[in-house]
Amino acid sequence: GGNAYKPDDVIVAKNGTTIEIRNTDAEGRLVLADCLSYIQEAIPDLYRLIDIATLTGACVVGLGEYTGGVMGHNKKMIGKLIESGERCGECWGHLPFNQHLPKLLESKVADIANVASSRYGGALTAALFLDRFINERNKRRWLHLDIAGPAYTEKGWGPHSYGATGFGVSTLLTFLKEYI
Repeated sequence: GGNAYKPDDVIVAKNGTTIEIRNTDAEGRLVLADCLSYIQEAIPDLYRLIDIATLTGACVVGLGEYTGGVMGHNKKMIGKLIESGERCGECWGHLPFNQHLPKLLESKVADIANVASSRYGGALTAALFLDRFINERNKRRWLHLDIAGPAYTEKGWGPHSYGATGFGVSTLLTFLKEYI
């Protein structure tokens, strides 16, 4: 439709951040950015903030179809989430942020671009895009879980059946019971 955004558009997120649209197929992260902004506004004193999404094919390329990616700033919290997954038979791989990746999201016309200027590190740059919508006080309370690989499979594996697997639910329940 005529109101759809297109490449080179600049949109304004809920928190006022301007976003250059480089790729219209990266729409999920735009919605998630607004959701993250909303929840921090609605509940300013969050104890933990964990988002889980089938966000990037890059995570599947990097970790395969049986492993979810976990990203964030709190290594202890990341470790506890991975341990929780191990207890219930779900595999997680930590994808670490580094200081070189944020520059790939720089825009000349907006605060940030919705995809990186490089095709490499796509799962990490998608998470770093979301990171821009996490308030400073919540950075160490936040985890991003990319379940693009294990969320839906063509064949059953481990505790999961063919089709939609519900991957991540057991991990999150275990994490909540044991660490929160």
